[in-house]
Amino acid sequence: MKFTITLLSIILLFSLRLSAQNTYSVKGDIVDTAENARLVNASISILNAKDSTLVSFTRAVTNGAFTLGNLHKGKFILLVSYPTYADYVEQFSLDSAKSSYDFGKLNMLLKAKLLRDVIIKGTRSAMKIKGDTTEYNAGAFKVQPNAKVEDLLKQLPGIEVDKDGKITAQGQTVSKVLVDGEEFFGDDPTLVTKNIRADMVDKVQLYDKKSDQATFTGIDDGQKTKTINIKLKEDKKNGYFGKIDAGDATDGYYEGQLLFNRFKAKQKFSAYLTVGNNGKTGLGWEDSQKYGSDALQFGDNGEMYITGGNGDGLDSFSGQYNGQGTPLARNGGLHYDSKWNSDKESINANYKIGSLEVNGTSNTLTQNNTSDDGTYNGTSNQNFDNFMFRQKLDFTYQVKLDTTSNLKIMADGTLKNTHTRSNYLSTSLHRVDTLLNSNRKIDNKDNTQLFDASAFYTKKFKKKGRTFSFLGGISQNETTSNGYLNSKTAYYDPVIIGKLDSLPIIDQYKTADVKSTSFKTNLTYTEPLTKDLSVIFNYGLGVNNGTSNLASYNQSSAGDYNLKVGNLSDDYKLDELSNQAGAVFNFKKNKAIFNFGTKVSNVNFNQTDLVTGNMLKRDFIDWMPQANFQYRFSQQQNLYVNYSGRTVQPSISQIQPVAVNTDPQNITIGNPNLTPSFSNNFYFYYSSYKILSGQSIWLNGNYSFTTNPIVSNLVTSTNGNTVNQYVNIGNKTLSNYNLNAYLDRKLGKTDINVGLNVGLNGNSSYNYSNDALDYIKSNTYSLKFQASKYKEKKYDLYLNFGPNYTISGSSLQPQINNNGRGFNAATGFTFYLPGKFQVASDGDYQNRGKTETFNTVYNRTLINASIAKTFLKDDNLKLSVSGNDLLNQNSGFDRSSSGNLITQNTYTTIKRYFMLSIVWDFNKMGGITKK
Repeated sequence: MKFTITLLSIILLFSLRLSAQNTYSVKGDIVDTAENARLVNASISILNAKDSTLVSFTRAVTNGAFTLGNLHKGKFILLVSYPTYADYVEQFSLDSAKSSYDFGKLNMLLKAKLLRDVIIKGTRSAMKIKGDTTEYNAGAFKVQPNAKVEDLLKQLPGIEVDKDGKITAQGQTVSKVLVDGEEFFGDDPTLVTKNIRADMVDKVQLYDKKSDQATFTGIDDGQKTKTINIKLKEDKKNGYFGKIDAGDATDGYYEGQLLFNRFKAKQKFSAYLTVGNNGKTGLGWEDSQKYGSDALQFGDNGEMYITGGNGDGLDSFSGQYNGQGTPLARNGGLHYDSKWNSDKESINANYKIGSLEVNGTSNTLTQNNTSDDGTYNGTSNQNFDNFMFRQKLDFTYQVKLDTTSNLKIMADGTLKNTHTRSNYLSTSLHRVDTLLNSNRKIDNKDNTQLFDASAFYTKKFKKKGRTFSFLGGISQNETTSNGYLNSKTAYYDPVIIGKLDSLPIIDQYKTADVKSTSFKTNLTYTEPLTKDLSVIFNYGLGVNNGTSNLASYNQSSAGDYNLKVGNLSDDYKLDELSNQAGAVFNFKKNKAIFNFGTKVSNVNFNQTDLVTGNMLKRDFIDWMPQANFQYRFSQQQNLYVNYSGRTVQPSISQIQPVAVNTDPQNITIGNPNLTPSFSNNFYFYYSSYKILSGQSIWLNGNYSFTTNPIVSNLVTSTNGNTVNQYVNIGNKTLSNYNLNAYLDRKLGKTDINVGLNVGLNGNSSYNYSNDALDYIKSNTYSLKFQASKYKEKKYDLYLNFGPNYTISGSSLQPQINNNGRGFNAATGFTFYLPGKFQVASDGDYQNRGKTETFNTVYNRTLINASIAKTFLKDDNLKLSVSGNDLLNQNSGFDRSSSGNLITQNTYTTIKRYFMLSIVWDFNKMGGITKK
């Protein structure tokens, strides 16, 4: 009986407690601000204030009213959404003193009328995810007065900017930065990030930019470019702004910049001029990816084509400064874009001109491990002096022909001249016996002309989802080069140490003239099959013609190079015809998008030797299957998975290599019996963001494997010479992978931003070494922690550090352990002191542990510091004294392995100097708020 009474008492108390817990509620009415209309079915969400998780949800009834009960006490957020209206957000609390909350009339405002007004009570969201676009609210991230877009990007979660201005977002390189959706100075993102003022930015959008074709049809074709779009504030689109920067330093270093921008409504004009030799004003890092170096190669769709540059086999300068040597850069450019005719027409034009000279020295240590228990250690010292001059003009014109059709015309032309001069002094050792000494000298000039033009026409039909598009393009490329090769190689007797065996000498003049013209078309038609399923058909025709004339001459007398060397000269033409067809199905329903299909390409390739009359013919079929899946869990959570496959044809240099004797110790011979390999690529991406806590999570990775791969077959003789011939391995698979995981969030109310990045990457490959199959495997693991804190006009602090470890090995040399560890760290601060003074410093630490091959530990600590004072009312005039590499420890260093070859490279680079600088930021933009 006592038990029964006790049990009933417990149940009664529990029921009363539940009843008390369920008395918390909220109510209100959703009303249109202008019309006072009741918004039926408006979405009302109650979120936890702590982590923005959903607590309860309902919709407004016929009179716009809503009521939500069964809530508990705590701090919450009310989120009201309705199509075409701005979201309404308000924070509130429920407790024992206030168990219900009446919001009364909640006035909603149309987005079209919103303009610069914000209906949000509480904290405005710093970041949100719209489908596959991550959008940052620039106003939620504080930067210093006169800061640039680059400074703003450094504050954004998931985005990193290195010392050269290269941007990495969510583990991937950002190769395009747009302004209001338009190109700005074409192919150099740094001209946006270092040019545009941060206080002009409204939003920063990060997304994978699809091709024009995919954007038009809405069906993913797998072509994506990681892109940042800078959306400007409406009141920052009229006026002018810019910067003048001049600095003079010890040891002859200097820099200067002039940037000017004039914006007027829908017109933008910009100009810049930079000069310097301190490594900060080189040509854009992206430029080097635009121009190939191989004379002959295959395209992604299987077609073979000729590109300019390095056609004579001598060294050629890419025009990129990568920290090796000391640079002298002079660059300038003009940009103009405009829209008119009610935005039906637009133009975007850029002109850039510049030169870059780099000279210095380097030392390379190599170890080549062969199957016969042979270890070849080499040392090579190089002096180099490289120069490049380039001009580029490009424009894009778009016109909306009518409500259903558009035309986009693009063209660009480039003139490029390079001059490369290099001296090499090399020594190779087999165990402890001297095998050879080599002295080479190369002097080479290249002149390149490039032209590309294309037109893209799109048409939408009356039936929704039915479209037609046409893409046609022509490109021309010609490179002429001439240069001298001087080589002297001393071979020593492997038995009698120190006895000279032979001394072959090469003294030749080389010329090359490589031309190509290609024409491509692509027709695309999309048809909706059902409400959720559509199909895209495409057909493409490609025609490619090219010629290559290479010649080497010996001397008949001193300075008279007129004796043509037959086996080092050739003259041939290339004719190619390709036909491509394909179909891709696209399924889209609710939160999921799935598409799959394939393309197939038939290629007829003919190469004719104009000297011998011999002809090389190849007819082949390429398959390019594809599939991708996207699922949007919510506006802040997204998953994307992609697969693509393609046939990889052997290159012409692997089938019939161009005769090259630039390096007599490394020679390649052709293999006409090579067959295609097939590459399979998988990629995934996941993102999640919690608004209130500012927590963001990104995961991305890829895995690829290649069947029937084409690998090197290296035969190294006892005197150290290596002959390479490419072969297929039908029963083996090459693979590589990488995985990046990134977590970023703010710590409570401290306003400290912390992040953790985990990286994994590796690869496995094969090659033959003296007829023995070698399996090479490498895996690298890295971990990085980062933290930052910022307070406007007070201080700016950041720190990141973490270890990495590489495991690598070769099946032919299992006894050699080249596993190595490393550690990297970077930190920096800026303090804003009374009297408009600023004190700043940054440091970078790098450690590379010793390995069995290179038994030395590499340590480098770089510390830079500056003291500055700003003047004028808006702090836009700055005088500063700075010191670069205060400890004078900067030294060029790199260590890598490829196949059986392990390499360590050290080189000259910019070291300690002290600079006096003056910077004037000027602007007169409409609506700028004075600070």
